Order: sequence, then C-alpha cells, then structure tokens
Amino acid sequence: MIYTVTFNPAIDYVMHTPALTPGAVNRSKSEEIYFGGKGINVSLVLKELGVASRALGFTAGFTGEAIEKGLEKMGLDTDFVRLKEGSSRINVKIKGGAETELNGTGPDISEADVKRLLEKLDLLNEGDTLVLAGSIPPSLPPNIYEQILSALSGRGVRFVVDASGELLINVLKYEPFLIKPNKDELCEIFGKPVDTESEIIDYALQLREMGAINVLVSMAGEGALLLDKSGTLHRAPAHKGEVKNSVGAGDSMVAGFIAGYLESGSYSHALTLGTAAGAATAFSDGLATKGSINALLTKE
Repeated sequence: MIYTVTFNPAIDYVMHTPALTPGAVNRSKSEEIYFGGKGINVSLVLKELGVASRALGFTAGFTGEAIEKGLEKMGLDTDFVRLKEGSSRINVKIKGGAETELNGTGPDISEADVKRLLEKLDLLNEGDTLVLAGSIPPSLPPNIYEQILSALSGRGVRFVVDASGELLINVLKYEPFLIKPNKDELCEIFGKPVDTESEIIDYALQLREMGAINVLVSMAGEGALLLDKSGTLHRAPAHKGEVKNSVGAGDSMVAGFIAGYLESGSYSHALTLGTAAGAATAFSDGLATKGSINALLTKE
C-alpha cells in the first residue's frame, strides 16, 4: 500500500479574472474549488493512474469536513486525524495575468495529535511506500519528518520525500528511496547557484552520497534528470504545451514516478511516466487525468 501524508491540507479556491487591480473591486469570470495539499495531490494522481493509496494527515473544522467528504466522493481512501479545534486552510489563488496566491495558516496541531498520526503510521510494513511532501505547519516539531522515518526505519518501507532545505537534508540518513528536489531547492541546499547540467549532476551525486537512493531533479521547461540507485543517469526532455497551472506539477511527477516504478521496476519507465504526469498537470487547470497523461505519452 502507498500512504501519503499531508500535514496541512487545504481547499484551493481558484478565481480567474482578466486582470487584478489592487485596491479596487475585482470580479472573477469563473471559479473552481480543489482539495489540495502535496500528499493529497500525489494520491489523486495515483488514483488516475489506477494505483491505490491512503491519504493521511490532519483536518479541522467545517473546511476539514469538506476536504474529507470531497476526497471520499472522488473515491480516495482517507484516514485523517481530526483536530478538535481550528479549521483547515482555504487558499485563494487568483489567475489574472500573473498568478497571485493567498495561502491560509491552518490549525494548530498538538503533541497528542502528532501521536495519533504516528500510531496510524506504525501499521506500515515491508513493501509499503510512504510519501512525505511539502513544508510543515509552525505548530509541528521541526524534526517531524525525522521522527516518522526514524520510527519506520528498518521495516522495509520505501520512503519518498519531496521537501526542501533542512527537512530534506535531515532525513537522508534514513536512505529514502526517492527524493525530488528542483533546481531552486538544490541552490537552497548547497548555497550555490545551479547554472549547468553538470552542476545538477554533481549535486545529485552528493545527495546520493548523503543517503538518497534515487535523486529525481525536476527542471520545469528543461525536463528532468534521474540519478538512480546504480548511479545511472536518465534524462527526460520537457513536453511541449501551454503552461496553465503551477500547482501540483511536482506532486504529479512524484505520483507518476511511483506508479511507473511499481508497474515495471524500470527507472527509465518511471521517469517517463513521472515527466508526463507532471507536464499534464502543468498544461491543465487542475491535476492531471489519466487521459491527459496518456495523450502526452502517445506523442513521444
């Protein structure tokens, strides 16, 4: 089974307007509502690809109830920890020329709530896959990723970590199966600019030496690079299309990679499917669908 963790789920309220004028009344021409969070995005794209997963994390208030009911209606298997106080986030994303986002803070998460999540994760065993993705709310301990991986280390669970900075660096000692930094995150980790492919490869090598088994580097319009377990380098060119959406493309790439690897055991196929899934989301108003992913794959 694949388990995804979203520490701070959200309702994403997307508004489309011809232009955004600060200090004035702006009216939208259309709106959409999505249930979001990086782990949730991974689970939703996995479902499109026919791969079952269970979405874990924290929800609170009437917005948390809406997230849970909405995801269940979409056929997603969920097992969130319900918080007694606060409300899950509403993120407002305004697409009017340039994209503007106003993201909520989310509820406070207590030590007892964290314990309840850890108890759910304690059920994972050999062959399971755990996806930890994104930043963490201020109320959580900064070492929460480490706590989780430390508790599950040695059980044969595949760890997939899509995070940046110290969150990522501090869990490399647990030898995650896959990490997915982008170019900007490589700059943040190593404190140096990343201008060439050779620099990207060098940093990927360093991350493998620090413990990561497979390093997938997403490069937006330049495609993606994978340095796999054996040290083999795989390249995937970027798909061509109109970019409509910056939310969830990286999560979709992670989902596609996991689905491709579990389906075939081939890193090359995993990279191909991951790249197509990421691009399909970027070219859509929402997350990638099976049809939009297959359409890109057939163009190759």
